Amino acid sequence: MKAQRVFVIAEAGVNHNGDPQLAIALADAARAAGADAVKFQTFRAEDVVTASAPTADYQRTNTGATSQFEMVKALELSDEGHRQVAAHCARIGIEFFSTPFSVHAVDQLVALGVRRIKLPSGELTHRQLLEKAASTGLPLLLSSGMATLDEVRTAVGWIQGVWARSGAPKAQPALALLHCTSAYPAPAEALNLRAIGALAAAFPGTPVGYSDHSQGPEAALASIALGATVIEKHLTVDKSLPGPDHVASADPGEFAVMVRAIRTLEPMLGDGIKRPHPVEENTRAVARRSVVSTRDLPAGHVLQAADLALRRPGTGIAPDALEQLQGRKLREAVPADMPLQWPMLEGGA
Repeated sequence: MKAQRVFVIAEAGVNHNGDPQLAIALADAARAAGADAVKFQTFRAEDVVTASAPTADYQRTNTGATSQFEMVKALELSDEGHRQVAAHCARIGIEFFSTPFSVHAVDQLVALGVRRIKLPSGELTHRQLLEKAASTGLPLLLSSGMATLDEVRTAVGWIQGVWARSGAPKAQPALALLHCTSAYPAPAEALNLRAIGALAAAFPGTPVGYSDHSQGPEAALASIALGATVIEKHLTVDKSLPGPDHVASADPGEFAVMVRAIRTLEPMLGDGIKRPHPVEENTRAVARRSVVSTRDLPAGHVLQAADLALRRPGTGIAPDALEQLQGRKLREAVPADMPLQWPMLEGGA
């Protein structure tokens, strides 16, 4: 069985700064870098934040803004902008989808024909939104930054409850969980990549991925070795642009390096079944030992310990049969230094 291909998402997010042409440029960059999909964020500021909501520390550091509402309002992508970007993605051959931040946004994305929906870490406790997304019947990606395992279980229960009531299949892979550290950029010591295994163990059969906010490709690559089958990473065309997420994003060159490394790593993972690979067969025969004769032995000879040794190559009887060969009679003459075979012995194996 071949290793599963990793689904790579370029998180354009709000790095378009509200400009549809910059959003299109991000889609082009994602396609050129080798991403499977480019993902945006769909919201109206009034649906997301109050007028008095403060900015997060990283937002204030990266933008200087103190009003989250004003910052978010400036980052909206219009309905027409969404249509333009979705159409462009279809033309260039990269999947377009987005993260909705309201029930209205879910309907907007369904109308655009998206093939999946991403639910962000900040909305994991937003039952109404999760259930609305589940009601579409589309595959869902649920990010788990800032969450406890119990909170993830609750969110998954809401989603699966909708599917159960609708008669839709309750089993995954309709849902994938993404481990995440919600810091921008996320420091290495805060990544806790082993939580990928914890999610896989807690939700057997559910694909687990990683939404990466760290700098560099290392965490994404390590997460794949730990079992992640989806990688999401922020992409910008220019880290120096104004906005909350550009600084913590990969530029097109960095993103392309990560994708190339992922595609190099994928076949290394294999299927997890411990067995000899066909490329090892020649080495196996040469490097392992067999039971061999220590001297010329005539037909009818009864083998004794002194008649036998363990030497390369491994083309004869395996070493673990050494003791049971003692006292066996040869059916034919055997020259010295010959790997023994079971047909040489009376009674065979």
